[in-house]
Amino acid sequence: MVEPSIVEERIRAGIEGVSHVAVVDLTGTKDHYEATVVAKAFADMNRVEQHQAVYGALGELMAGPVHALALKTYTPERWAALASE
Repeated sequence: MVEPSIVEERIRAGIEGVSHVAVVDLTGTKDHYEATVVAKAFADMNRVEQHQAVYGALGELMAGPVHALALKTYTPERWAALASE
């Protein structure tokens, strides 16, 4: 089990230009999460690369403590566009 705040800290520390992170514990067991991440670093990445960047930032947490992670990743521009829809 890992606290949502630790997941958020790892993402912020491991990805450049993170402007927004929201981590939700989907089951209350602290091992199934959904994370929404907005970062400048995602600008030159496709969705698979964005997700790989998040997995990389989480490192060893993905090998055990975090059993499942649903991701929503956005560039700041896409995030702003969604907010205005």
